[in-house]
Amino acid sequence: PFILHPLEVANILSSMTDDMEIIAAGVLHDIVEDTDGTLDEIRKRFGDRVAMIVDSETENDYPGEDRAATWKKRKEQSLEKLRGKTDIGVKMLWLADKLSNMRSLARGYGEYGEKLWDFLHQRDSASQLWYYKTVAEYVEMDLNKTGSYKEYVDRINYIWPGTFDSSKTKYREYRTISVEGCQCIGKGAKGSVYRYDDELIVKVYNEKNTYKDVEREIALTKTAFVMGLPTAISFGIVSVGKRYGAMFELIDAKTVSELIAKNPGQLDRYAGIMAGLARQIHSTPSEDNVLFPDASEQLKSWIHRAFTDGEQELEQRLIKMTEALPPSNTLVHGDLHTGNVFLLNGEPLFIDADRMSVGDPIVDISGMYLFYVAYAEVDPKLIEDFMGFSVQTAKQFFDSFIRQYLKTDDEAEINAAVRKSALFAYIRLIGQIKKKPVLSDKDKADIAMLTEKIKGAEAFR
Repeated sequence: PFILHPLEVANILSSMTDDMEIIAAGVLHDIVEDTDGTLDEIRKRFGDRVAMIVDSETENDYPGEDRAATWKKRKEQSLEKLRGKTDIGVKMLWLADKLSNMRSLARGYGEYGEKLWDFLHQRDSASQLWYYKTVAEYVEMDLNKTGSYKEYVDRINYIWPGTFDSSKTKYREYRTISVEGCQCIGKGAKGSVYRYDDELIVKVYNEKNTYKDVEREIALTKTAFVMGLPTAISFGIVSVGKRYGAMFELIDAKTVSELIAKNPGQLDRYAGIMAGLARQIHSTPSEDNVLFPDASEQLKSWIHRAFTDGEQELEQRLIKMTEALPPSNTLVHGDLHTGNVFLLNGEPLFIDADRMSVGDPIVDISGMYLFYVAYAEVDPKLIEDFMGFSVQTAKQFFDSFIRQYLKTDDEAEINAAVRKSALFAYIRLIGQIKKKPVLSDKDKADIAMLTEKIKGAEAFR
């Protein structure tokens, strides 16, 4: 009977919490999807929080469309809800619901084997694994110590052996640290870097980053190191509140941003170090398209994010321009800037390798233009807060960097590279602005201004 599943979910939840709102959400979690009940009714009878938790698990409906055809789309959208929520009740409900499902799947798998998938909307075993594994990764930080999480992982491994290390089914304690009072020495898209003490640096990842994301970055860093690139290797993953962190032993090391802020008179020297590092990365070949994906996909994602809601003709022209870039099998960092590079005994070591890929160096060079020049065109404070030094210093740094990177004083060659870098930097900046939930009048004006710059760019004609 229908009621047995929500009651099982509520029972699993009661093993993790005595919060009645969370347990009530467990009983009610399928009401909107499987009955005529609505979220408004749940909200009126049980309150806003119960309705919010139920909504986090309620998939979008596509009337008239085959549920098998919409399976992947529905799952991706619902996973985004999970990833974006911080309420522990949401994560508990997801774990309890999926554990109940996995218990049923494991029983069926024991009886039918691979024929089990023929009974489901999604008949592809690999797709089912993707979904249940992703849920495990998203709730791991908060719930990895619970018996429910360990049972969930164990049942996934029963159907798909070797998916998770067996240690995840046993008691495991992450080292817990606090960065309260620690100096923040760098910020990036994935997190912030703190000086933990005189010898240790900790990168604290954003809440949306999973344990898998941290493991992947460490794997990329180690691979890059073996390939001869100067990377800082993490020696351990830690827990920092509700976030993951990676520890690095960098005795007396400082970021290049810190050094520029302290010694602006040495700007050309630091620009030369960054230019040399960029050339070293950009001359390192790789044939590993799994670990290091195609960088053009990153460029296309910038374009889609910037123009997906308009300017379709412009979007298509930019995509064609990106596809016309010369092929390359050498590495790019993906997020290269002076806050991601430390100097240790005069030698550079880079971190934040999670976006490393293979392709055109414009990915990195346009990023440098964005961080040191383009940000000032919408808000100079962005550069001052991000880099820790003035807009004027930032512009001088980029000018010195690009000359030393290209190894030329030919103004025509330099200007061509700058124009191309500016083009992709403006695209990326529009996408970053559009990430805001609500756009101000200034945001809209900045987007319009940057769009006109792109249309008028000589590199685009």
